Amino acid sequence: MEELIQRCSWATTDLYKEYHDNEWGKPVHDENKLFEMLILEGMQAGLSWLTILNKREAFRIAFDNFDCKKVALYDDAKIEELMQNSSIVRNRLKIKSAITNAQQFIKIQESYGSFDSFIWSYVDGKPILNQFQTETDIPARTALSDQISKDLKELGFKFVGSTIIYAYMQAIGIVNDHVKGCHLYANKWHFTFD
Repeated sequence: MEELIQRCSWATTDLYKEYHDNEWGKPVHDENKLFEMLILEGMQAGLSWLTILNKREAFRIAFDNFDCKKVALYDDAKIEELMQNSSIVRNRLKIKSAITNAQQFIKIQESYGSFDSFIWSYVDGKPILNQFQTETDIPARTALSDQISKDLKELGFKFVGSTIIYAYMQAIGIVNDHVKGCHLYANKWHFTFD
């Protein structure tokens, strides 16, 4: 018999539960994973996150395991190849934005030593633990996501609107939005670093 674990209400499918329990809200400091999540959050615009999770492995294969140095070099032929790949989201603007974002990601690494140092500097390296009772209390964007979005846009990133960036902040653990009834609310791994 399955143990009754209380989760955030959106974790309804096995894939969602796995993502919820093992990734969402957990601090990420790995450069490759930070890049992957930035691209996937951009790809999600207008779609459900479940759609992206279902296509995630195909994305990893198509985008060279989200190696930003490889993605940054994609040319028109590669864009056309990706546009023919029915296993991923075939949106030309989103695909081009992934290439642009890879190029800008590398520039940040060069300027700050790592993208990790850059993105976590917004919270002085400490995750924000929110205290929401229900999912309806969770905002779609905040003043901080507005600021990060603005800064990234000024640096040349695409598909980094405030709502996308807030989802990114949740995905990489800059904010912990597990609701108070969830078994992962204030879980100790939210305050440790990989």
